[in-house]
Amino acid sequence: MQTSQAPSAAELSLDEKTALLSGRDMWFTKPAERAGITSLVLSDGPHGVRLQRQDTSLHGLYDSEPATCFPPAVALASSWDPALVGRVGEALGREARALGVDVLLGPGVNIKRSPLCGRNFEYFSEDPLLSGVLGAAHVRGVQGQGVGASVKHFAANNQETDRVRVSADVDERTLREIYLPAFERIVAEAHPATVMCSYNKINGIYAAESRWLLTKVLREEWGFDGLVVSDWGAVADRIAALLAGTDLEMPGSGPSTDAAVAAAVRSGELDETVVDTAVARLRGLASRVRAETGEPAVDSAVDFEAHHRLARAAAADSLVLLKNRNRTLPLDPAGRIAVIGEFAAAPRHQGGGSSHVNATRVDSPLDELRTLLPDAQVDFAQGSDTTGRSDSTHQREEAVALAARADTAVLVVGLREADESEGYDRDHLLLPQDQIELIRAVAAAAPRTVVVVLNGGVVSLEDWHGDVDAIIEAWLPGQAGGGAIADVLTGRVTPSGRLAETIPLRLGDTPSFLNFPGEQGHVRYGEGVMVGYRYYETADVAVRYPFGHGLSYTTFDQTEFSVTANGPDTATAGVTVTNTGDRFGKQVVQIYVTAPQRPVSSPARELRGFAKVALAPGESATVEIPLDRRAFAYWDITRQDWTVAAGPYQVQVADNAHDVLATAVLNLPGDNRVRPLTLDSPVGDWFAHPAAGPALNSAMTSGLTEEKATAAAEGNAEALRLLSSMAMRQYVQFFPGGIPQELLEECMELTAAPAKPAGA
Repeated sequence: MQTSQAPSAAELSLDEKTALLSGRDMWFTKPAERAGITSLVLSDGPHGVRLQRQDTSLHGLYDSEPATCFPPAVALASSWDPALVGRVGEALGREARALGVDVLLGPGVNIKRSPLCGRNFEYFSEDPLLSGVLGAAHVRGVQGQGVGASVKHFAANNQETDRVRVSADVDERTLREIYLPAFERIVAEAHPATVMCSYNKINGIYAAESRWLLTKVLREEWGFDGLVVSDWGAVADRIAALLAGTDLEMPGSGPSTDAAVAAAVRSGELDETVVDTAVARLRGLASRVRAETGEPAVDSAVDFEAHHRLARAAAADSLVLLKNRNRTLPLDPAGRIAVIGEFAAAPRHQGGGSSHVNATRVDSPLDELRTLLPDAQVDFAQGSDTTGRSDSTHQREEAVALAARADTAVLVVGLREADESEGYDRDHLLLPQDQIELIRAVAAAAPRTVVVVLNGGVVSLEDWHGDVDAIIEAWLPGQAGGGAIADVLTGRVTPSGRLAETIPLRLGDTPSFLNFPGEQGHVRYGEGVMVGYRYYETADVAVRYPFGHGLSYTTFDQTEFSVTANGPDTATAGVTVTNTGDRFGKQVVQIYVTAPQRPVSSPARELRGFAKVALAPGESATVEIPLDRRAFAYWDITRQDWTVAAGPYQVQVADNAHDVLATAVLNLPGDNRVRPLTLDSPVGDWFAHPAAGPALNSAMTSGLTEEKATAAAEGNAEALRLLSSMAMRQYVQFFPGGIPQELLEECMELTAAPAKPAGA
């Protein structure tokens, strides 16, 4: 029996093909049924599926189908637990399948360059390794359920101010070491179905139109074979975007731009093979997410209760205990507890904008505390009012009176949804003033005060930090965050979160302070690779809490630290972790590397490996963490490649980016890459060359007595200090006859780069 095959891209008409490469509407692609290409459903979903069934326009942004609102990336990052993030990804994939979603738009792995970025709640960390490892786990989890992921926003999308057109002016070394590695790791390890290019320009060129970014780096260097989709409305020039490697424009900008693409092909401006390639990638995406039936893989049997429990466990493991003076926490199970703050009864649990999820339910810390502490007296006072309709003075007085009668006051405070969102950045790091005043007034009255902070971006603790006994950074913990907060407050869960970003003392201390958010359409990444803790540790700038910080209700020892080389530029770090306390707990092992002297500026230390280990009281485990070549390499702009410098590397196990526990020295031979010498090479390079340098010195002192040769060598050394950056062709003019031309030619021939084989 013969079966008819769907026509290939080449058999579709030009107009049919170009029409496929832009969206049908906000969330659906266009079909080509006779070619076997169905309409695909793309949906927001970094931390919950946000499918709009009825109104698919921007007006229906908050009217999506009910779904589990998991902790956003800002919270999950503090778990430092790829396995946990992977489980959340699996649950997201299951819910996406149930709703008929083909591609889930996430995760967001942009680096937190500034704590002011309004979308920081949707991103993991200030560190590219942590962002990449967790992002890869997320993608594997989602795609393991037959749903495509879309890692975003590629690249250098680190602010919301002027985000649609601003040019991120950033040098290539900084891009390669800070802003691209998370994407690179996810492409290499998790093979995402799609990559979403960002709105902004990079060094004056829109990301959607950057062939260097989307073709040279993403496809040719990293091997990405999926589809590149634009951020919604990010394409300014369809033809330039297609030439660069943007396959699918979302949403559609109307038939006129499809017609313009077809006209460009007919005029010869655009080769039809570019269109064919993009159509083939779209077909490949459809085959990948609808491989068996050609239909959405809808499965209505989603266990939302199980997902709610997972959301609670994920949030609990992501809470960070910042401060716990005199063991204020856990709470006394039979004590008198004053719970204060409007967020205690109606918590803010997620960020605003396109990732806003219509949660299946939302738990409150107040209700969950009452459930977990049946023998305690748990009273509540609102303390303040975001609407401004109530008498704030009266509410504060009521809260202070309640706190004075309690054993412990628990304040739940934080940023309101209007304070941070997609679309705009914050102006400062402060909590709302009424909340600051409430904290200080309650702390003055209560015997002990605990503050739980709900926020998508870092907030300053300075106005009240010294007044309170304990602080829990709860971030935006998702729909089950109320239960997770209660779990940690009561000791049902031992806190194990660690900061994925630094909490500074002042906004003015942050490395991007003078260059954020830019001006006149440009933002200069003047801090270079010194982002986050890299800057604070290198410049010796004090912070309130360093990257990687987090307390526990138990204690740990990390002993027998060692580093073993596996090859010329790889190693394994090993450490024994012991739970020395009386509670079950989880410790995060953090491995940092300090590089030897290199020809580029280098941070004091950089995170190069980590692992989370769970231990019962008295239990020990040996943890081994591999350190690959990139753990020791920097991006060399002169060679356009990763380079490992020779010398002693300090490999450190640390409690956080500031507090080092133990150091092991690893001597690496480095890359034997001596630069070819030319007459335009700096004199310093000539004299530093292992072969050319001695020959030059010998030539310049040839025929002199020992005394004169010594004096000449000293003079040459002094001249070299003054003129080391001068080109050799200029230098020889200062010493006519001092360096024979034949010797220069011999040295250049000796150091010449070997010819590349044909076709290389």
